[in-house]
Amino acid sequence: MVLVVLVVAAGFLILYMGWEQLTERVEVDTTQLVEIPRGAAPAQSIHILMQSGVVRYETPLRIYMKLIGAGPRIKAGDYYFPSPISALGVLQKLEEGGQGADKITVIEGWNRWDIAAAMAHIPTLKLHDGKEILKLMDNAHLIEDLDPTAKNLEGYLFPDTYFVYSTSTAKDLVEQMVSQFKSVWQTKLAARARALGRSVHDVVTVASIIETEAKLPEERPVVASVIYNRLTKNMTLSVDSTLVYASKLAGKWRGNGKVYQSDIDRDSPYNTRKYHGLPHGPVGSPSLASMDAAINPANTAYLYYVRNPKRNDGAHNFYTNPADFEIGVKALRDWEQKQKKR
Repeated sequence: MVLVVLVVAAGFLILYMGWEQLTERVEVDTTQLVEIPRGAAPAQSIHILMQSGVVRYETPLRIYMKLIGAGPRIKAGDYYFPSPISALGVLQKLEEGGQGADKITVIEGWNRWDIAAAMAHIPTLKLHDGKEILKLMDNAHLIEDLDPTAKNLEGYLFPDTYFVYSTSTAKDLVEQMVSQFKSVWQTKLAARARALGRSVHDVVTVASIIETEAKLPEERPVVASVIYNRLTKNMTLSVDSTLVYASKLAGKWRGNGKVYQSDIDRDSPYNTRKYHGLPHGPVGSPSLASMDAAINPANTAYLYYVRNPKRNDGAHNFYTNPADFEIGVKALRDWEQKQKKR
């Protein structure tokens, strides 16, 4: 009986001491910036707070957070803490969120020039232009474990929103994009690609073309089937987005959305009107949906497609023979002429 009483008393004492440590207000440096990175686990966040001197006792806070399920509510960001402040006060701040961080959203289909230009406009990174970022994107070593043939990181800068903190660098951001690609690939696509014998390089290259061509989700697997059907028949892909990419590589793209004869005639491994097979590599950052379509194409006999002028949502008409395709092209040209006259 005495032992039970002692155990209970000890338990209450431990709880009391833990609560005292959680509620004790301590003096902190109000000018110190504390960064809680995106995706940090609760234990990692507490460790950062301990190292910064904002929290004195790790165990009580860790137990308390686990008991109330506070871990998922912690927000990444940059924090300045008032002084004095208790561990519970720190936790409240973490749930409210830190200083407004910059962020960049990589749009599906963006190429490395698009991403570099967007990064150059982020004040936190303090960049003069996108040239130094493009050099970082030439670091193919970041992806060589998945694609040893890659010459740069085109296609492997995954479309997503990335937060930029006070200590972030352009290099950090590029590495985050590649890391996110690897995570998505390994968890959602790798097993299926291996089963089909498709390489990462080919899947991402095909997916980057699908991303630029298919405007509707349901058309992605169909466009994929056209690409593979043409490859099987040794037909040129003749995709304008690859010509645009070749022109950008050569520094000749005029940026007005039009493909000129000089673009068509350009001698480049990305010119899919001139050369058979896939282009030299990806022409942009494909979405998960486009990569999934590249791995799981529709079962069709289509070899051609052209925009459907009867719809304004980017839909296409698909064809199995050149004669019907030419009729579709003429219908689109006629519609375009009517639009000009309006």
